[in-house]
Amino acid sequence: MATDETRLLMLIDNEPAQSRFVSTLAAREGWRTQVVGSGAEGIERLVAPEGADIHAVLVDQRVPGEDACELIREIRSARPELPILMLTASTSPLLAVEAMRSGATDYLIKPVGPDRLLAALRSAARVEAQRNELQPMSEKMPAVLEFDAMVGTAPPFRTALAKAATAARGHGHVLVEGESGTGKEMVLRAMHATSTRAKTPMKLVACGAMPATSLESLLFGHEKGAFAGAFDRQTGLLELCDGGTLILDDIDRMDLPQQERLADVIQNGIVRPTGAAHGFKIDVRIFASSDLPVEELVAAGEFSPRLFTALSATRIHLPALRDRLGDIPALTRYFLSKIGDQPGLIHHSIADSGLTLLEAYDWPGNVRQLQAVLFRASVFEQREALTAHSFPQLSQLLGDSPDRGESRARGLGVILYTDDGNLRPLEEIEADIIRLAIGHYRGRMTEVARRLGIGRSTLYRKLSELGIDNAA
Repeated sequence: MATDETRLLMLIDNEPAQSRFVSTLAAREGWRTQVVGSGAEGIERLVAPEGADIHAVLVDQRVPGEDACELIREIRSARPELPILMLTASTSPLLAVEAMRSGATDYLIKPVGPDRLLAALRSAARVEAQRNELQPMSEKMPAVLEFDAMVGTAPPFRTALAKAATAARGHGHVLVEGESGTGKEMVLRAMHATSTRAKTPMKLVACGAMPATSLESLLFGHEKGAFAGAFDRQTGLLELCDGGTLILDDIDRMDLPQQERLADVIQNGIVRPTGAAHGFKIDVRIFASSDLPVEELVAAGEFSPRLFTALSATRIHLPALRDRLGDIPALTRYFLSKIGDQPGLIHHSIADSGLTLLEAYDWPGNVRQLQAVLFRASVFEQREALTAHSFPQLSQLLGDSPDRGESRARGLGVILYTDDGNLRPLEEIEADIIRLAIGHYRGRMTEVARRLGIGRSTLYRKLSELGIDNAA
């Protein structure tokens, strides 16, 4: 049998160049790749005795074409626990939904970046991947580009947004830090959209998604013949963004020599392509992000002190979702609204039991993971309301009765739905709201009536009709 160091990936693909690309990347994560040219051959290998050694399948949708989802169903039937990744050039949400319903565990859009593919393989490699990673299965929804429209009222989050909005109107470089999935790219895009450079060129580079040599040419450019393989001159993004903004995502993953070269450009305002005899004067504003605290990386000798100084005049920290749990209900309803707009999906509400599960989890993948979990639940739930049963992975992780104490302390104690997803009778909901108000205002009935927008006599009549003790 394959060991953890020799996991076996079956790649269903008939394009040699792409097969080599995937095989090379997979090897970085300890995978051996077995390439088959058709779905029929793949099924034959899976059901054979040696098929037990296969730990994941990556299907290029182009090979089976319109029958890709049927092939995924066959693979899922043959190996129910096997991670199945689908690679496609299509951005159709309908295809993403159908692939998920057929049994795909991840959905990759071509051209897929090395980082995205490696993340999918890491997830597939972990025994608990399907229970807690819940990778996104659709393209990102359109980013919010207005700070006031961003969802969340937690003080650390609003403080970060206020700082970002102020910095956007300035002219200096900005560094945004925070764990993966906290919304750094969204904030940086919003900063450009609300800055004085909003109408000028803007480019975003994922620094960890390409080899160092490719990133260097992309940023700084190169002359024809500057190195082996430089058949043409390439204009770097620093030059292309002259007068505009360059967003460097995951700048902490840039090599130190390139960090030093970038620090020179910021200090001198001159970029010189590799192999060029002279440089070009530029005016570029740089917004950078890092998953890790850059100051700690500098102290450890893993980040350029000069670049850190150049970027850190404005530093913004985005809090993890576990540090803003009170925002989960609003974020959940926002995402469900956007997910419901996708073709092939419906608008779902969230039942109290479902919200309890979401609030009880610590969300290592932060807001991005919450969106992925809600997307997955929306794909498979046919009822109008998402309940605890809509989140089997979280239920398995947290148990059937996670602690609701923190939820109730935030005022979310009125249960709107029964466990089967149906609304409770209006009379029961009304009684709960009145009880909640009496407790919140410590039995001051005049204040209770005023806050509920009814007269005292109406309030006492309802107490009598609903059988509520006014000392509740």
